[in-house]
Amino acid sequence: MIKVASIQMVSGSDLTKNLAKAKEFIQQAANQHCQVVVLPEYFCLLGKKDRDKLEIQEKFGGGRIQDTLSQWAKDLQISIVAGTIPLSTDIPDRVLNSTLVFDPHGVVIARYDKIHLFSFSSGGESYDESRTLIPGHDLTQFELIHADESWRFGLSICYDLRFPEMYRAMGEVDCHLLPAAFTYTTGKVHWEVLLRARAIENQCYVVASAQGGLHDNGRQTWGHTMVINPWGTITAVLEKNQGLIIGELHKSELLEIRNKLPALQHRTLNKIS
Repeated sequence: MIKVASIQMVSGSDLTKNLAKAKEFIQQAANQHCQVVVLPEYFCLLGKKDRDKLEIQEKFGGGRIQDTLSQWAKDLQISIVAGTIPLSTDIPDRVLNSTLVFDPHGVVIARYDKIHLFSFSSGGESYDESRTLIPGHDLTQFELIHADESWRFGLSICYDLRFPEMYRAMGEVDCHLLPAAFTYTTGKVHWEVLLRARAIENQCYVVASAQGGLHDNGRQTWGHTMVINPWGTITAVLEKNQGLIIGELHKSELLEIRNKLPALQHRTLNKIS
């Protein structure tokens, strides 16, 4: 069994305050003997305007945000799945929206650059991440060993959730981790059903860490941070505001579900040339 904490935040436009709030929740997770903690997308900044993220961008491998998270992981002896951090690119006005995973030694053991960039326009709401982001290209998994059990995790971010072929392409994993900042408008109709679908069709756990409230830039996010088991059952949820939930992931449950309904073994289309 491995314990995973999923944090929900209502991040604002002050990096220092956001980091302080993230540290508070990571400390709570460590105090409850969690081995892994997941932060939401844009945990470090949801600015007054899209371009604000460019002001806090860091080169991969070092910077205030990365160094801080590395130190927390070492001090608290916990693996931190660091929501998303704006990482610099060769294009001056574009960054990558990246999840970094820090192990309990403070070492980055995985990096995922968000592949699918969100765009939505309706009823006065308008978002287009391509104005400040460039997409990543590579799928990312990582492995953790706890109590002599190997756990394989897949990484995805927010809008990626709408693309099931991405999760199929990662193969069999034990748990998908999804930092997100779903809008209230899209979240209330699609968030839960998409998360549960990814768990059911891949017969794995899904842990989603969300932004969940009204931000100081006027944006409203849906929240509903969740832990979902491989049968598609929601085992923990935080609907709104800030806090954390904890999920216990059991290999025995995972294997029982895959054995009684061996759907992953019954796939045929991937075998057709």
